[in-house]
Amino acid sequence: MDVANKSTMFEFVLLGLCNSWELQMFFFMVFSLFYVATMVGNSLIVITVIVDPHLHSPMYFLLTNLSIIDMSLASFATPKMITDYLTGHKTISFDGCLTQIFFLHLFTGTEIILLMAMSFDRYIAICKPLHYASIISPQVCVALVVASWIVGIMHSMSQVIFALTLPFCGPNEVDSFFCDLPVVFQLACVDTYVLGLFMISTSGIIALSCFIVLFHSYVIVLVTVKHHSSRGSSKALSTCTAHFIVVFLFFGPCIFIYMWPLSSFLTDKILSVFYTIFTPILNPIIYTLRNQEVKTAMRKLKNRLLNFNKAMPS
Repeated sequence: MDVANKSTMFEFVLLGLCNSWELQMFFFMVFSLFYVATMVGNSLIVITVIVDPHLHSPMYFLLTNLSIIDMSLASFATPKMITDYLTGHKTISFDGCLTQIFFLHLFTGTEIILLMAMSFDRYIAICKPLHYASIISPQVCVALVVASWIVGIMHSMSQVIFALTLPFCGPNEVDSFFCDLPVVFQLACVDTYVLGLFMISTSGIIALSCFIVLFHSYVIVLVTVKHHSSRGSSKALSTCTAHFIVVFLFFGPCIFIYMWPLSSFLTDKILSVFYTIFTPILNPIIYTLRNQEVKTAMRKLKNRLLNFNKAMPS
């Protein structure tokens, strides 16, 4: 079967997380709440940083872009999963499956590089504070964000091109709630061992290497902070700890899934929920509830909106 026939005639069945109707309704309510909270929380961060001049700094510029990526990552598959629970329609076309693979790797690849950029920003701010303004300039911040999207696009294109070369001639049931190569390639009529090596080399090793670099940078930062006892150092420690929580919960599942692509489907499904549904909501929780500057800016924004509404003629 050629690519044209596959893209127009073939479709996959997404088995989702479970078969129980009661559990599906439970997941529907929980994931709906998480999705709405993710979109609202990250939108508030983006709006607050844009509106408040005091937040026009490199760290918050990178944070805003992280919020945009998190909203995108939460939207590539979760809305379909939520509606599938209501309609019972769990099929997805071949093109739709490729689209999910493309956007998943686009957003995760971009977020990986952006998290590294945020780590670099905190490293310079804490370890080389006197040179921060000259190193982390607005131009550098824009370049880091553009580079993260370029890397994400290149990585996602490689995954889609690889998926297009796979021959499908047997079962079409994807044991997950979205399409990704570790579950899709096991339906292909080729040796899955070779495909597994491709997954490890193109996604697993990259994710593991980036995590090791990030871990090393945060260790350096934390050691530097430990030697200071000022209030600013305590704030830096809190910020870096929050950053590392996001990094660990995002990278952990990705490394496991792509380093062991032939592992248990149940394990992969549980881990997939973490970086597609849970991790995107951590951004607003960690950076707003634990950040006094953002909370102050949000209060100012709220007061401005209330005063604007009072000033409007009735």
